[in-house]
Formats: sequence, structure tokens, C-alpha cells
Amino acid sequence: MPSSPTPSTAAAPSTGEPIPPSPVQEDLAAIQRRLRPDFDRMAGKGLLITGGAGFLGYYLTRSVIHHNAVTDGPPIDLWVMDNFQRGVPDWLDRFRQVPDVRWLKHDVIEPVPDEVPDVAYIVHGASIASPAFYRLHPIETMDANVRGLRRLLDYCAERADGGDPVEGFLFFSTSEIYGDPAPEHIPTPETYRGVVSCTGPRACYDESKRFGETLCVNFHRQRGVPVTTVRPFNNYGPGLKISDRRLLPDFARRVLAGEDLVMHSDGSPTRTFCYVADAVVGYYQALVRGRRGEAYNIGSDGPEISVADFAERVVHQARDLFGYDGRVVRQASEDPEYLVDNPNRRCPDITKAREELGFEPEIDLDSGLRRSLRWYRHYPTAADL
Repeated sequence: MPSSPTPSTAAAPSTGEPIPPSPVQEDLAAIQRRLRPDFDRMAGKGLLITGGAGFLGYYLTRSVIHHNAVTDGPPIDLWVMDNFQRGVPDWLDRFRQVPDVRWLKHDVIEPVPDEVPDVAYIVHGASIASPAFYRLHPIETMDANVRGLRRLLDYCAERADGGDPVEGFLFFSTSEIYGDPAPEHIPTPETYRGVVSCTGPRACYDESKRFGETLCVNFHRQRGVPVTTVRPFNNYGPGLKISDRRLLPDFARRVLAGEDLVMHSDGSPTRTFCYVADAVVGYYQALVRGRRGEAYNIGSDGPEISVADFAERVVHQARDLFGYDGRVVRQASEDPEYLVDNPNRRCPDITKAREELGFEPEIDLDSGLRRSLRWYRHYPTAADL
């Protein structure tokens, strides 16, 4: 049996302290345990992941690479595309020579390259998901979510017409399609239709994902494309760049700099948070097991906590791990639209995913925060391979 990658034992470059075992290696072993039947169904077949250099791509690709390394059966033939708009991540370079993995620099709004074989599975994760960045690049965001998706759906429809259909297509939508649900719709089920602005500062992302879901449903109904949609709820964890400017990486950056954590709100909005390794299990379950033409919430249904409480938990875990002595402070954002259309509450009803996919989050929030902070401190680049 091939051996799995060995965690690094080098010293942390910034501190000189020994690097502990990577939390990612523990996550990959758990993902393999939970997804072995699904990966076995994909064995010997092709899988195309778009946006593979992004946050979710970090675990989506690495879990397949890990599976191929630790099993004797035929490998999953992995193709990964990304336009590398935000640069080539360091970890990716370490995998360029791994067998059964091909990396392509390609913009998803262009036709699928001829060198990509007729893969059996497609995961469309190419998108700009950080509010700070999709507000800077609204047209590019809409292009990936609509034009890029349409390219892939057309590709699948043509394959079906030619008698060589794909077996599964996964579209990454978002919990943002629900907008700001009223209290009676919390936890939010997949049947909730949403309250979303079509012109606000977040609309480029929210509305293009909503239209993307409409495309998926109609391509399934009219052209027989076996597409399943997932709606992620506040995923966090290793692989999310510390420069991403979402909540946890922004807090982690300040922790590592020895600075106070800054909140640009009163901290009252509430969220549930789903550790990325749990979420990736749900995504692959949806790809392989999910009903076609259907959408699934993938996230954690508890605890629903305030942003202020989340910040305090980060402080507590950082103090315990690193002796961090900062505190949480409130400071108004220089961006006047920072809080516009920001939902007051976000909590998924995951009954459908539980019953139909067997999805069940395993990592509690405090454990996930500890793993994430350890990764940010010791593995900011590729050292966790």
C-alpha cells in the first residue's frame, strides 16, 4: 500500500519552536474514514474541480490525493483548474508532481480545455467568496457564478446528448441566497425562498448564486444534467488564507501579531460555524449520494453564537495555546457599506442532509478553532504536507 505523506518536523520559521503534527493530517485521515465508500465509487474515474487553489479546494483536492496515496485500488484521476487570480498557493507547488493529479491554469468562463478528458464527476467551486474581494470584483464574481457555470452545464449537456453523460455535478451555491431570514425561518430549511437585495453591495455574489441555482435546476429538468447544489454555511479552518479578510483569518492575523481583536460591529449578529473537514465530507456526500436537481444545506446547526462570543472564544483558545494576552475591541469600519445587507442570523436546518446523505458534523467549535489557530501559527504555507 502506498504510504501517506509524512508531516513536517521542521522548526517554525518565525519562532524557532518545534512544529507540532499538522491538524490537516488528522483531518485527512478522518475524511478518508468517513468518505471511503464515496471515494471507492469514484475510483478509476475522472474528477474535475474548478477553483481548486481556493479555501475549499485545499481540502477538496488534498482529500482525494490522500485517498489515492493510502489505498490499493485504482486512483481517482484528478484534474484541478484555477485562474490563480489571487496567486498560486505554496502548498499547490508541492503537489505538482503527484501522480494522478493535473493542474491547469484556466478561467472557468472559457470552454473546458480539450486536454481535460471526459471526467465522470465535476465540482464547480470557482468563485470569489470573500465579501471584501467580491465587492472589489463584482463583475468577475458574477462571471464565475453564471458564465462559468453555464460553460460547465453546456459541457455536461453535450456529453449527455452524445451518450457519455457525467455521473455527478456539484454546484457550490451559498447560504447567502437566503438573505436575512425572519426569526420564524431560523434554523433555515432548503425550502425557504430568501429575502435578498438585487442591488446592494453583496448582490453580485448573492444574486448570481441564486441565478446559478436556477440554471442548475433547469439544466437538470430539460437536459438531464445530474447536478446537485450545496449551500455552505460559514465554513472555516486550515486553507483559508490569513489575508482573506473573513472573520477567523482576520482574528488569527491579529493574534499572531500580538494585537487586539477588532470587531467592526456591535458583535450581535449570530452564526453557526462549520469546520472545513466536516463540510468537505458533506460536499463529497452530496456529489455522490445527493438527489439530482436538489439543494442541500451543509453546515453546523449549533451552537448559534454571536460574533462577539466567537471573538471571545478565539481569545480564549489563543491564550491557552500561545499565551496570547490581547482582548476584543470595537472599532467602526472605514467602509460605510461594511454592514449593509449583512444578515442578523444564519443557522441552517440540516435535516435533509442528515437523512439523505448521512451528513453529520463531528468537530465542535472550540476544537475547530484550536486546530485552525495551530495551523495559522505553524503552517501558513506548505509545511503541513
